Amino acid sequence: MKRVRDQHNHAGHAHGMTGGRKLAFVIFLNIFITAAEYIGGLLSGSLALISDAGHNLSDVLSLMLGYAGEKVSGKGPSRTFSFGLKRFEVIVALANALFLLGIGIYITYEAVSRYLHPVHINIGVMLPVGMIGFAGNLASMLVLFKERRSTLNMKAAFLHLLYDTISSVAVIGAGIALYFTGIVLVDLAISLVIVFMIAGSSLSIIRDSARIFLQGAPFHIDTDEVYRDISRIENVGSVHGLHIWSINSTEVFLSCHICVSGPAGGSNTDDIIRKVNSMLEDTYDIRHTTLQVENAQLCSDAGTCCR
Repeated sequence: MKRVRDQHNHAGHAHGMTGGRKLAFVIFLNIFITAAEYIGGLLSGSLALISDAGHNLSDVLSLMLGYAGEKVSGKGPSRTFSFGLKRFEVIVALANALFLLGIGIYITYEAVSRYLHPVHINIGVMLPVGMIGFAGNLASMLVLFKERRSTLNMKAAFLHLLYDTISSVAVIGAGIALYFTGIVLVDLAISLVIVFMIAGSSLSIIRDSARIFLQGAPFHIDTDEVYRDISRIENVGSVHGLHIWSINSTEVFLSCHICVSGPAGGSNTDDIIRKVNSMLEDTYDIRHTTLQVENAQLCSDAGTCCR
């Protein structure tokens, strides 16, 4: 019986360092945007502007947590945390998404309140501040564009900025519509549009985070197909105890037991391990594996060691 130790891919560390520096820049930029939009919303009476400031506030908090997440997730393994702290980025992303949902609930409450008790809106303040928010959000989004798929944490940060940029366009559109029509409900309608965008991005992150925490197979990997591909390897008789999971948004792990198909296979288990690992990396980009090669199935069907 032989086991193969985990294969590690360290390419992701460069992403973490580069992403960390960019996050730091975007944090300071969004602090300015948040303050400008909130003060502008109070002075103008625009709920859409205050809503966008609230969304930007969630960006600031998420980016700050994201910066910490990038740093902490990059720490190496220890005796206590044998995987390192890679899953910390998933905790941060989940906290960001839940906070965003809270912002959405608050905006909805304010929209209903202002529908019942309308507030005068000063277009002369609303439009210029909305344009400042748009410019800042667009710049922030462009800064993180290359890292937007590198980790779940960076994906969450980029989605925050993307939807904030769209909501800033909506705020500007609402200001223009108010200037020509004077209909205050336009401001409230834009606020609710922002809420729907917030909910959509939040639920996506919550779904991905929950799948990782519950150790589900990644969305892009079909477990049955992996099972069949391993079974097709030369001298592989059967496969059991197959598990596929992620510890963060980028690294997929696999473990399984492989029964060899005959004496020839049993005498060269290292070759089987190399072939299986090569197939998994080339086909599924799985680089972390633990393979137990057996001449006979050591676990009974009623046992629990392979489940």
